[in-house]
This record gives sequence, structure tokens and C-alpha cells, in this order.
Amino acid sequence: MTVEQRPRPAQPAGSSLRVSDRDRDERLVRLHTAFAEGRLTEAELDERIDLVLAARTYADLDRLTADLPGAGWTAPDGPASGAPRARVVPAQRTGLVGRWQMAYKSSVRRTGRWRLPERYTVVAYKGGCLLDLRSVELSSAVTVVRVVAYKSNVDIVVPPNVRLEISGLGVSADVHTAAAGPDAPVVRVHGIAYKGSIEAKDQLRLA
Repeated sequence: MTVEQRPRPAQPAGSSLRVSDRDRDERLVRLHTAFAEGRLTEAELDERIDLVLAARTYADLDRLTADLPGAGWTAPDGPASGAPRARVVPAQRTGLVGRWQMAYKSSVRRTGRWRLPERYTVVAYKGGCLLDLRSVELSSAVTVVRVVAYKSNVDIVVPPNVRLEISGLGVSADVHTAAAGPDAPVVRVHGIAYKGSIEAKDQLRLA
């Protein structure tokens, strides 16, 4: 019995077309979202960012996101080729989506009294974000806040009665109070800043 030889899938027409900066931006958003969801490690994200920025064709970009949800050819509309085509556009350029807060080439603020879920994710892409936790209601004794900042600045203001734990790349803390006891709730900030910054502080400093 011979093994059936399966034909290789045809290369989508236009995959060798040159990409634009907007095409690279859309792939970078997908990579950062995948990292925030835990699909990519920090090392994988860093490596793929460099490759996306160096990509010249749609085929180059497809190889970098083929194993991620929503992968597909993103060539612009052109002559009909019979190949599937899909553009990756953020569902919401700015604002809150469930347990997410995203700033896409913009700035967002989350302040006042609100309930913080056990796990919360902040993604800032070429923008800025303020996450004010001083009046929040915590849902758990341990709250994990994951942050991705690409060419962005993310400020997280924490109340004095929580224990702050930080980790990641480009994450810093400027906290001067230590009122939290050993049984205080814990806020863990884990992030990665690429050409940006993530800072946890105990008060909002206005410029």
C-alpha cells in the first residue's frame, strides 16, 4: 500500500506583494494580544517583533502568525484569486473589552470605583494607559495584572493597603508607602515593555 501523496497547497496569489507599515502594525497587535493571552513567551514575542519589523512580503508575515488564532492572508483587495483573504483589525481600538483594557494608538484611563477581576490584561500599542486601582474592589486575595506596552507608557496606581509584586521586562515601581500587612491582598504586575515603560506607583502625579 503506497502512501498517498498529497499536493502542496497553492501559494496564495499576491503573497509576494510588499507589505505596508499598516500591515506590520496589525501583525504586531496580534502578537501582543497572543502574548497577553499566554500563547507566546516573552522571548518568542521579542523575536517575532523583530521579524515583523523586518518583513517585506505578506508571506513573511504569514509565517510569523500561522500558529496564532485568526491567522490568514492579509493582502489588500486586488484581482480575484480564489484565495481566502482576511484583514486583522482590532475589534475595538480603545476602551474595555471584558477583562481587557486596550489603547491602540490612543490613550485610555480607568479610574474611580470599579471591580477588578482576578486576572486583568492591559495592552498599549503606540499609546498610553492609566490604570488607577486606589478605589477598586478586589475580586480575589491575589490579583494578577498582565501588561504589554509597545512604544507606550502604562501607569498603574496602587492603594497603600495592598502588597505589590512586580516582574517582567521594563517594569518598575515607585512606591513610598508600606502600610500593607502580611495578610494584605496581593497585586501582581507582570509585564513586558518594548521601547516603552510600565510603572507602578502609589499616587497619581500630574505633569
